[in-house]
Amino acid sequence: MNGCRLIQVQDAIDHLKEPLLSVGDWLISARELLTKGARPISLFSQSVNDGNRVWLILASPAGSQLLLISTLFAAWRRQSYTALSYDIPGANYFECELYEQTGIEPEKHPWLRPVRAGEAWRKEGKPYVFYRVSGDEVHEVGVGPVHAGVIEPGHFRFQCHGEEILHLEIQLGYQYRGIEKNLPRMRDGQRIVLIESIAGDSVIAHTTAYCSAIEALAGFTPSLHTQAVRGVAAELERVAMHLATLSGIATDIGFALPAAAFGGLRTAVINLTARVCGNRFGRGWIIPGGVRFDLTPALIENARQVLSTMLKEFSDVEALFFNSSSALARLEETGVVTAEQARGVGLVGLAARASGVTSDVRTDFPYGIYRYSSIPCLTLDSGDVYARAKLRALEIRSSIQFILEQLDHLPAPKPRSPLGPLAKNALTVALVEGHRGEVAHVLLTDSSGRLAQAKIKDPSFNNWHGLALAVRENGISDFPLCNKSFDLSYAGHDL
Repeated sequence: MNGCRLIQVQDAIDHLKEPLLSVGDWLISARELLTKGARPISLFSQSVNDGNRVWLILASPAGSQLLLISTLFAAWRRQSYTALSYDIPGANYFECELYEQTGIEPEKHPWLRPVRAGEAWRKEGKPYVFYRVSGDEVHEVGVGPVHAGVIEPGHFRFQCHGEEILHLEIQLGYQYRGIEKNLPRMRDGQRIVLIESIAGDSVIAHTTAYCSAIEALAGFTPSLHTQAVRGVAAELERVAMHLATLSGIATDIGFALPAAAFGGLRTAVINLTARVCGNRFGRGWIIPGGVRFDLTPALIENARQVLSTMLKEFSDVEALFFNSSSALARLEETGVVTAEQARGVGLVGLAARASGVTSDVRTDFPYGIYRYSSIPCLTLDSGDVYARAKLRALEIRSSIQFILEQLDHLPAPKPRSPLGPLAKNALTVALVEGHRGEVAHVLLTDSSGRLAQAKIKDPSFNNWHGLALAVRENGISDFPLCNKSFDLSYAGHDL
């Protein structure tokens, strides 16, 4: 297609040489690609002398490649366009974010609403008004942003008929820290600390994505040993966080024994991570150009013992939990998201796979060690809380098997080479599969090779709307259970 660029993940391209479409042609190309099955990964604006250059990055429906198109919204013209989400729901939230950050208005947008601005959000000088359902015995329930439990802040506005949820609107932004704005302003050594703070339970996923992008800009390829160690770190994070979610689900249905047991197993896994790098969440382990802490023979043997023991104990707890008729009565047919809904709103990661939609960066866009050691993309199709819980159990087994295989065949280490300078006027996209799904880091450099802009997307950005769909026609008492089955990040969303 004219003006559309096919690129590979972690390609470093000269963004000054990329075609610049007219707004009309950009819309035609974007709509055609989206209707043919392309999926939006990122939509953002780059400030240039003439106005705002808007980049749309899509996952190719053919797989393994990215589609890149851009246009210029000139400063002397009206900053608006006909909304893509008018008939393509998956573009909805991306366009809301673009409008909130730049003022470029998507006309005919079906539901233009705040992403992170909250009470500061204004359109035509008016504050945002939450959607309301009218009718006899319809009432509104507001929850948060301050919650009774020890969780991050988020506001949930329920429209209910009796106990039945008709509609849920989710307002976030209370954890906004300006990470994307601050990242280019910081020194090189400070940036990795900020990246590790995006989402505390996805440290490995975000640092791997960031480091991969920096390495692409520097024309650097990590050794196979480094890639394998990063893969082990990523799967340890996945196992630990899936166990934490299973513990939370069991807690929400009052099943105390598996809740405690899953939590104990999770502690064993994060303690294993701490023995490698000194931090239970993996801070300091992954750095640009390599890893700061390697897997010594003693650590490898300890990891084998811990994971083998943990897998045996997990099997017993898994059987107790998923063979309980009272537990299944709460999990099955609760919080259903159909495959059509999941595709329509663009769910990613486990939330999509639990609805029968294959979405896994490790298989769709293989990176690092996953280019040489494949891992299966597991799916279930019921789309309910049971599917999102059971799939976590299946992925725990798959990840442990992957880790043990890597430990048994770990490539020989090589001396780490220093990173060279970053390419000038370059753009690169790095994708990583975190425990929630697709993590995307887009980095751009300026004419001197300095980091000029970062666009970061946590999978929670895609998946919060999935929770809103899941709770419809469920009782309001089912909300905590549905919420925990997605287990999304407030901080990861509030960049």
